[in-house]
Amino acid sequence: MMKVAIVMGSDSDLPVMQQAIDILKEFEIEVEVDIVSAHRTPEKLVDFSTNAHKRGIAVIIAGAGGAAHLPGMVASMSPLPVIGVPVKSSNSIDGWDSVLSILQMPGGVPVATVALNGAKNAGILAAQIIGASNSAVLDTIVAYKQSLKTKVIEASERVKNSLS
Repeated sequence: MMKVAIVMGSDSDLPVMQQAIDILKEFEIEVEVDIVSAHRTPEKLVDFSTNAHKRGIAVIIAGAGGAAHLPGMVASMSPLPVIGVPVKSSNSIDGWDSVLSILQMPGGVPVATVALNGAKNAGILAAQIIGASNSAVLDTIVAYKQSLKTKVIEASERVKNSLS
């Protein structure tokens, strides 16, 4: 089974990034989690980014707040798809600095970017990327999407019945 690496700039990002960890575990995808600071541990950043694919990592999810350089720096050095999660942190400008830092990447260095604090969607997107070449994961994604549909239909019926 392919793995997803989840990295974040500091442990204060963990409450947000936990959403990605949880959904990937629900999909039974192996997860590797670490703290890699683009500014405070640049050597670790280089080692992680240039070697992740050699360790069986298929997709990298990188969450960061503030200036949020981590996702882009990882993407600049790794051949793997990188999904950026902008994190609204105590040192951010209401999260907008993080969103724009991750979203506005130069040509040739793509980072798929999810919503502010949208780590759950990052986990789902990572699973979908893996599912494109892994039928077991694809089947899990199909079942998950069906469960979302079922929840909406059930909620619709509850609302209709409560108003009758």
